[in-house]
Amino acid sequence: MSKCRSGRVTGLSGPRAAVPFLDVLHLIIFLFASSLILNAGSAATARAQEINFGIISTESSQNLRTMWDPFLEDMRKVTGLDIKAFFATDYAGIIEGMRFDKVQLAWYGNKAAMEAVDRADAEVFMQTLAADGSEGYYSHIIANVSSPLASIEDMFKAAGTLNFGNGDPNSTSGFLVPGYYVFALNGVDPKTAFKRTVTSNHESNALSVANGQVDVATCNSEALDRLAITFPEKRGLIKVIWTSPLIPSDPLVRRKDMPQETKRKIEDFLLAYGQGGDAREAEILKNLQWRGFKASNDDQLVPIRQLELFKEKKALEDRGGLNAQQKARLGKIEAELSELEAKMAELAKK
Repeated sequence: MSKCRSGRVTGLSGPRAAVPFLDVLHLIIFLFASSLILNAGSAATARAQEINFGIISTESSQNLRTMWDPFLEDMRKVTGLDIKAFFATDYAGIIEGMRFDKVQLAWYGNKAAMEAVDRADAEVFMQTLAADGSEGYYSHIIANVSSPLASIEDMFKAAGTLNFGNGDPNSTSGFLVPGYYVFALNGVDPKTAFKRTVTSNHESNALSVANGQVDVATCNSEALDRLAITFPEKRGLIKVIWTSPLIPSDPLVRRKDMPQETKRKIEDFLLAYGQGGDAREAEILKNLQWRGFKASNDDQLVPIRQLELFKEKKALEDRGGLNAQQKARLGKIEAELSELEAKMAELAKK
């Protein structure tokens, strides 16, 4: 076989004889490019199947892993997705992880979920149900059982002598709710009212109160129920001196750009989990202090948005002597609150 100057291959017989050399080269290039495209598509598909599940730091990562690992393993098996736990030291770490697509799915408190929706191209799609089937939980102010404090009025009177444990700034029950109902409505700034203020998660706040390291702290009903299981002797050293109105149960949030098929797999898994009489699944949910899940959306966050705006409005009104920019902001807040009130009325009809 030889190649002539015309670029045609010679020395072959039959219909394959005299195939142009450039045609062969183009075919090779085409096949190579097609391979690259297919490989790139496969890689993209593989990436779409990797889901980092962000878990807020309500307590130590080791305790959280113990509770979450069996649940996430079941999610992996049923959905076929590569679900990986993503723990961060604070709520902001999960929110930022979602913002930069390092986290695609997360369990948040409502305030952190609001931040993720506003800043991280995310959406609420599911709500947890408490172990008793309720759709909410409560924020608390707690003290040691040996403390003479019996109410927030007692706490305010002695604030200058007390050490206070506040919650993570992105925590609904640890920061936002008590920040409004306990402090803003009473014109008290927790940063200056107390002898000392520290910030931590629910578990650490509860243990600090039990151990006498702080005098009062924020916490929530779910964390105290959990403490009764993990540290029952410590739970016995804690009393509640304030309870909030009902807070909507924690949402699950996902990035909006998650592939539709992936969304469907996760939704189907969550809605069915623990609902078929499987004792093992029920026990796993019990350890997470849940009974199951129900579909939800961003409307769940409307009461939390109201709280944030109420708090900002009161701070501006209490300041007095507002400049033009502050007055404009106050007007905008009032307009936004009116819109949210109309939204709440609309939701109440459903």
